[in-house]
Amino acid sequence: MSDPTAAPGTSQTATTAIEVAGVRKAFGQVTALAGVDLTVAKGTLTALLGPNGAGKTTLVRIIATLARPDAGRVRVFGYDVLTQAGQVRAHIGLTGQYAGLDDALSGHDNLILIGRLAGLSRGQAARRAAELTAALGLADATQRLVRTYSGGMRRRLDLAASLMHEPDLLVLDEPTTGLDPGSRQQLWAILTALKATGTTMLLTTQYLEEADRFADTVHVLHHGKIIASGTPGQLKSLAGGKGGSLDDAFLALTRGAGTAQEAVAP
Repeated sequence: MSDPTAAPGTSQTATTAIEVAGVRKAFGQVTALAGVDLTVAKGTLTALLGPNGAGKTTLVRIIATLARPDAGRVRVFGYDVLTQAGQVRAHIGLTGQYAGLDDALSGHDNLILIGRLAGLSRGQAARRAAELTAALGLADATQRLVRTYSGGMRRRLDLAASLMHEPDLLVLDEPTTGLDPGSRQQLWAILTALKATGTTMLLTTQYLEEADRFADTVHVLHHGKIIASGTPGQLKSLAGGKGGSLDDAFLALTRGAGTAQEAVAP
């Protein structure tokens, strides 16, 4: 992996992967983000929780340079997402809840295409694809068309695609949605091993037990604002000390506030 801390002209500290300061975003009359402040430390797994419509996907899209904030600042490894979007994209991999793959291509050809778009030579892309499919248990399926893949296989191939350029930051937007329990466990075993290599991860999820088990830090986003932050244990203490669950804490923090529909950038 590259060393973003050595990039000239950046303002990041040696320990910060993502800096979000005062970010606002509205779509017409709908406010998606109402002044978000967020810091993600390098080498950690940070979970972003919130009800449907809280603004999670909008924030992820801004961090990934797929949407522009109306106000505020976002830096990824010191690079500004607006003025240095190319540098941000070079350091980031994005895996969503819906696999961004071409069903008409084989798994191998999907990865080669992604690798070439990321600037790898054909040989480099082929070697990286072989390495990732072996690590993710897809080596026997790489020549099959993606339309024949199961949901779990598609999710693993999508993860492989996001890792082709060896990103320093992996953004996971509800990556296990729709997977059966076995596939979820398999994907998390892969992500746990990846985290051990030093990759920073930002996760949104509807499964609070995933955040409780794997996240170093949890932020709760509601009505476009961060309303609570801390370790899973610290947040659980809000719901009854050692006997409380993250689900209980989440409900206690968001209960009664209602939920506005989240706008999605066109």
